[in-house]
Amino acid sequence: MRPACSPCFSVPVQRILVIGTTGSGKTTLARAIAGRLGLPHGEQDAWNHQPGWQPAPTEQFRAQVTAFTAQSAWVMDGNYSKAQDIGWSRADTLVWLDYPAPLVFWRLLRRTVRRVVTQQELWNGNRESLRGQFSRESVLPWFFRTHWKRRRETPQRIAQFPQLGVIRLRSPGEAARWLASLSATPEMQTAASQITIRPEPQP
Repeated sequence: MRPACSPCFSVPVQRILVIGTTGSGKTTLARAIAGRLGLPHGEQDAWNHQPGWQPAPTEQFRAQVTAFTAQSAWVMDGNYSKAQDIGWSRADTLVWLDYPAPLVFWRLLRRTVRRVVTQQELWNGNRESLRGQFSRESVLPWFFRTHWKRRRETPQRIAQFPQLGVIRLRSPGEAARWLASLSATPEMQTAASQITIRPEPQP
């Protein structure tokens, strides 16, 4: 794996992909980056989780990722392997939230309890339930199945995309400092002004 920035500052970026373990704060950071740079934000969870927690068909999901990343500048978050080849090949910058497991698990647990108690609507009418947390596919078991596996595999995956500038952030403090360092370059401002928001593909 080539050297990564931990963190990097003053990096020119226009097509940013944010990855990290479930519960690490990918979407929150991606929205903040998009807001700071004036870029559109795409959330892969929103495209994948159809009503009743049904996953979007692969072809439909890939079409959504393809349409969104065809824009000249964007911020997208998500780890989905079924369209990873598209997002990773089109991004110029990868922001990897590589936080310690205890921190991520605690944040995920708090988030899950909050969502269950408040019945917050997530994507397409879906809500998390107490009963759902006992499923093998719920977010807490998913964390234990994927956190360490992704930490091992991500460097090898990154090596396959040499065009990527890598921002490896190891704590929320690093993430906050890196975010504060971002500013839109004249080139990015021009790209953002030319963006046309594409309608989502229909199922």
